Amino acid sequence: MGKLLYFKHKTALIGPKAKIGEKTRIWAFTNIQDGAVIGKSCNICDGCFVEKGAAVGNYVTIKNGVALFEGVTLKDDVFCGANTAFINDRHPRSHRRDRWVLEETIVEKGATIGSNATIMCGVVIGEYAVVGAGSVITKDVLPYGIFIGNPARFKGYACCCGKKLNKVLKCVCGLTYALTRQGLKMR
Repeated sequence: MGKLLYFKHKTALIGPKAKIGEKTRIWAFTNIQDGAVIGKSCNICDGCFVEKGAAVGNYVTIKNGVALFEGVTLKDDVFCGANTAFINDRHPRSHRRDRWVLEETIVEKGATIGSNATIMCGVVIGEYAVVGAGSVITKDVLPYGIFIGNPARFKGYACCCGKKLNKVLKCVCGLTYALTRQGLKMR
């Protein structure tokens, strides 16, 4: 067996058919199944689970206790806070007699999900959106949108740096945005 191009903690379980990108770090008690795909330079913290059919882009941080089930896709530069819960079954039953229908969940580039948030299946979290800690997402989240609460509601826009934009859509970092028919765009 050749040298690993990623870091694997001695207690991590990684299926031999999982695809792991270079410079990714996989920490203690993490389980990554065959068929899971994880990009380069990711940080997968303690106690995470990545099921077959889940996909993680490049430069993603997944904090402790997050489970990514089949149908969940995290694009590049996503941050998931500790204990984020992704749901992949809208009508769960212990002993299912009917055919299960997978509803994909997509978290777009640069989005941030706060600790203990719950993400219902079948939603898209837009690029650079911010989901507040403990929020429950039941519908799509606008790109750059800040959504908090249970159920989560729109509370303004975030800059790509993560800070809230003011009323004229300017960030303290100096970037300015405009609302267009296609959504929020950087000027």
